[in-house]
Amino acid sequence: MKDELAINGGPPVRRDFLIFGSPHFEEDEINEVVQTIQSCWVGMGPKVMEFEKAFSRYIGTRYAVALNSCTAGLHLSLIVSSIKPGSEVITTPMTFCATANAIIHAGCIPVFADIDVQTMNIDPYEIEKKITSKTKAVIIVHMAGRPCNMDRIVDLCRKYNLLLIGDCAHAIETEYKGKKVGTYGDINVFSFYVTKNLTTVEGGMITTESDEYANAIKIYGLHGLSKDAWERYSDKGYKHYYVIYPGYKYNMTDIQASFGIHQLKRLESQYKRRHDIWQYYTKAFKDLPVITPASFEKGTRHALHLYILLLKLEDLTVDRDTVMEAISRENIGLGIHFVSLHLHPYYKETFGYRRGDFPKSEFVSDRTLSIPLSSKLSDADVEDVIQAVTKVLTYYKR
Repeated sequence: MKDELAINGGPPVRRDFLIFGSPHFEEDEINEVVQTIQSCWVGMGPKVMEFEKAFSRYIGTRYAVALNSCTAGLHLSLIVSSIKPGSEVITTPMTFCATANAIIHAGCIPVFADIDVQTMNIDPYEIEKKITSKTKAVIIVHMAGRPCNMDRIVDLCRKYNLLLIGDCAHAIETEYKGKKVGTYGDINVFSFYVTKNLTTVEGGMITTESDEYANAIKIYGLHGLSKDAWERYSDKGYKHYYVIYPGYKYNMTDIQASFGIHQLKRLESQYKRRHDIWQYYTKAFKDLPVITPASFEKGTRHALHLYILLLKLEDLTVDRDTVMEAISRENIGLGIHFVSLHLHPYYKETFGYRRGDFPKSEFVSDRTLSIPLSSKLSDADVEDVIQAVTKVLTYYKR
């Protein structure tokens, strides 16, 4: 006899709601934030510089520039590279809207290339099909923390002289052939949003080897003011600032960096905890009507940012949204990563996309369901997630 679902009036698996992507804070960053507040230097300052240097060392690049979001970093990456308005930028439709929106805000045209279903990453062969004389850049996304095929993509960008930008929002720990993905290409951009493996609540970082790009991004990100303009109020004496570019208000604050300094120090220990949970999930779900994440490719490191189940709809009596609502009613928070961008009203109406244009992205889009994966989860939390998913999928199984 099947257990009665909470959505049908039965008792939920949990009494309290398990938040999806709840951040893992400890005393070190809390104390650092308090210290920063007490210092009264809460805007962009020495803590931001400390965080930038530490992040640069971790990724292995000459430069790291802190910003208020990954979205800001994507936008500035296109601005500083002098790509002209009207140019085409190829990216994946299987991503958050910020990736495509940054292209649009830079005056460029997003051109989608379909994915590989197994990895959920942009397919290099699909990229090459979309290259035209107007193509000036490619923005790749390391989906859920799995690295893209960097050998093939780097070769393509060199062949066609295209700027390569990495959307590494999911991929702080990600490696490809022994190198952090943040070292590939021209510019890479990271997210420290509240749900990410490393969080500053809101925030982002770009990494690059280019003096030109790093300096320009730092200036553009603070109103276009001359470099190190934050020092104008320091105890070193007042310094005049000058407007170099018509910039933006994209800088990180010392309060945000205070979180990041200590989150970065615990990144590897928290990775280990997520790895243990990942393996437990994969074993627990192997006989359910789902496709669990593909095994890790040799020579790569998955950042384990999202644990994504793809529902086998042919083996279920309901669609994904019904399954999601039923699991949520068991008091388990979930995510959708993602509804393919070409299916959203804005991109359909503006660029003429329609269902059928990217069948592999649509396959994932219709079936995707992300379950909690955080180092903050207790063993009891993990058991509750497994119980709720198993309960609902068993109930709706054909």
